[in-house]
Amino acid sequence: MRAVDHEAPVYLHRLPVPGEDRYLSVALVNTRFKVSHGPVDLLEDAEAAHLWLVRHEVLDDRVALGGRQSARLRTLREALRTLFEAYGSGEQPPPDALGTLNAALAAAPPTPCLAWTADGPRRADVPDAGNPVAAALSLLAEDAVDLLTGADTGLLTECAAQGCARWFLRSHGARRWCTTKCGNRVRAARAYAARKADSL
Repeated sequence: MRAVDHEAPVYLHRLPVPGEDRYLSVALVNTRFKVSHGPVDLLEDAEAAHLWLVRHEVLDDRVALGGRQSARLRTLREALRTLFEAYGSGEQPPPDALGTLNAALAAAPPTPCLAWTADGPRRADVPDAGNPVAAALSLLAEDAVDLLTGADTGLLTECAAQGCARWFLRSHGARRWCTTKCGNRVRAARAYAARKADSL
């Protein structure tokens, strides 16, 4: 319970970022951000990383998460951030970022199977139950692949507010900020700069 109480103010402080509800990889990249009192890392240690994975329903609460496993999650996050930045700049990503993502995919590949529902047969992918943490990382990596190669890839944008490190999916072409809070901060800074210039 202590971990939940410790993290709650950070979660309450943040406004929803468009795209995080559709892509876990966007939510993962956005676990490192800045607020007025400084940088925040929602994966700063194994306990915080475990809480994030459980809250996002990619890991069962009963599965323990060790220090090395939480470090792998942070490494995957930074690789995804690098891949997003490469996409945003139109440049080739460094090989180590691609290697990290592909290693996560390969560590616990899901097993395809046939499921039969009221609507008929459909393909289903069953996660690797033998290694739940690797399966969680694989799921996050697969989500990033779906985003970077799918129809929504053109919507992926880095927040234009100075100091903000979050990514989001644009809801319309003119949107430049991840949240209204970032937009308001930029507008306030511009208004202050204009008033200061007028007073000179």
